Amino acid sequence: MKNKRFIWMSIGILILLLIPAIAMQFTNEVNWTPLDFIVAGILLFSAQLACEWVMSKISKKGKQVLFILLILAVFLFIWIELAVGIF
Repeated sequence: MKNKRFIWMSIGILILLLIPAIAMQFTNEVNWTPLDFIVAGILLFSAQLACEWVMSKISKKGKQVLFILLILAVFLFIWIELAVGIF
């Protein structure tokens, strides 16, 4: 069961990475370099691995949700910082 969840989440991440790749074929407004795809992949897969780790190590659902929300908040903060440089 856990292995299937990991595989489906990985497929979802790959689909997310395909969105800008496809958009680059139709518009000049999306201009990602290979380094952008690598960094985005590393961020997405590390967030996925962190969430998988939390789900396997913490048994209480409330704490799982709290830690996963924290992981997602950190992920979004890093993503926004890399995209527009708030700080």
